[in-house]
This record gives sequence, C-alpha cells and structure tokens, in this order.
Amino acid sequence: MFTGIVHERGRVASFDDRRLVVECGTGAEVGDSVAIDGVCLTVVEASDGRLAFDVVPETLARVKPFGDEVNVEPALRAGAPMGGHVVQGHVDGTGTVRSVEDGVVWLDVPDDLLRYCVEKGSIAVDGVSLTVAALDGGGIAVALVPHTLAETTLGGLAPGDEVNLEADILAKYVERLTR
Repeated sequence: MFTGIVHERGRVASFDDRRLVVECGTGAEVGDSVAIDGVCLTVVEASDGRLAFDVVPETLARVKPFGDEVNVEPALRAGAPMGGHVVQGHVDGTGTVRSVEDGVVWLDVPDDLLRYCVEKGSIAVDGVSLTVAALDGGGIAVALVPHTLAETTLGGLAPGDEVNLEADILAKYVERLTR
C-alpha cells in the first residue's frame, strides 16, 4: 500500500526487454514494493543507487510509457503517517493533459475511470495523491501546490502529455457492492 506522497524523483537508467532500471536514493531491497509513477513494482535487483524491476505485459497495457524522470514512493511501513490517501499502485488507466494554467491541471479522463471521480474526492496522478478540484463531462481538474510542482514530475506537465491514473479504491468497492 502507498499514500501517494512521492518521496523523490528518480531517473530511468534503462528499460529493455521489460526490465526497468531506475536511479534513485530510495533504500529499497530485493522483494520490496516501490511505486514508480504510481505503478506498484517489485524490486528484483538493488545496488549502487539503482533499483531494477520486471514489468509484466498487463502493466504495460495499462500505463503510459516510462519517461526519463519518474515519481518514486516506497511502500507504506506499518505505523508510518498516512499523509495522502489509500493508493494501491494498481493503475486503472491513463488520462491526457488538456490544459495547465496557474497550477490547475485539467485532465481528459476515460469514461470508465471518470465515473469514480467526485469533486473533493481523491485520485492518484502518476502516483501523486491529489484532490479532484472540479469535474466536467470529459475530465477532472486538480490543483497543484508549489511543493508538488517542485518535488514531483507533475511540474513539467504540458497539454497532450499522458498520465497514469488510479481511482480511489473505495469508489470501486462501493460500485461493486451496490451492483
């Protein structure tokens, strides 16, 4: 489990034959779960400030391509503060940046994910825990504070960019239970 509070930005060293290698300072060990741009991955190698992960086809089918720089969050440890919201690292799909203006990012969100979005509800965008500031018929707006803009990859978003989205797990369970 994760909180969506990104600990650092990492640099993609390589991505070959489904093996992703990220340079970062996260002190993870083999077997640990780490969220990379919101994608829960298992460390298969750890050495010299590099973490390696095997990425399966199911994951590749649901997420955006890994860029040069990624958001990195180690799994939540028992007893640690829960600063964001419950994030599983199970990306539901991708959205597209519609516009960026004064710290407000509008995202076009597919209908199958938009149904889980509510104003003032939670969503993870590239692994970052955010609050839905507004909705319209095709997407959502999220407001980014200066700290988030500076410390995550979201500060570099531009119209047309693709982002990983994870809807609030509670919304998915409520939908399932009320069917």
